[in-house]
Amino acid sequence: MSQRKLTLDEIKFLQEALKADFKIVNIRLREGEYQHTLAKAIASFQLELYFPDVKDLVRRLYGEEKANDVQFIRKIQTILKKMERSSIVKILPKKRPWDLQRYALSSFKFQDADKNLVILVTEQETRDAKELLETVLTRQEAITAKKMVDIKVQAFVFALMALMLYAATLWAIIQPVINPIIFVLAFSFATLCSVMLGKVLAET
Repeated sequence: MSQRKLTLDEIKFLQEALKADFKIVNIRLREGEYQHTLAKAIASFQLELYFPDVKDLVRRLYGEEKANDVQFIRKIQTILKKMERSSIVKILPKKRPWDLQRYALSSFKFQDADKNLVILVTEQETRDAKELLETVLTRQEAITAKKMVDIKVQAFVFALMALMLYAATLWAIIQPVINPIIFVLAFSFATLCSVMLGKVLAET
């Protein structure tokens, strides 16, 4: 599974799930039933620092054919909704309205309605996931720091160019005979540099 950049919400959900103790829920998580199977699958995705949507889950558990079965997808969504109401899973905010909902476990350990203790991942898997998360966060911080340096350099260049071009525009205006070509070119490029400077600063 390729790892894209984690959002702040995703980092928060991962950290909370990795730290959480046994969570008491009011539905059964009996092995072999849909709720347990889905929770286990979501856990396996989260260990990879990935948050699956319903099609990801169905594809991994039941194959591509079932992932394209609309009725089956709706059935699984109904079960996931029940699991969300029982606080087993959380729904992540959508980036785009047409995206499928993505799911995260609130914990990797539960006490279900039958008082059974259900542990979805091993201690070693939890440690490995924490190490992986730490590595990914360190990498993201390094990329962000480099991006900030690049933005500052670009902002300095565009600001300097805009200043020089506005100075050239002013110089063209105060001449006894205004050269329209110099004035138009200098002003146009100065405006363009100002717009680019605004876009660069908006990324900070």
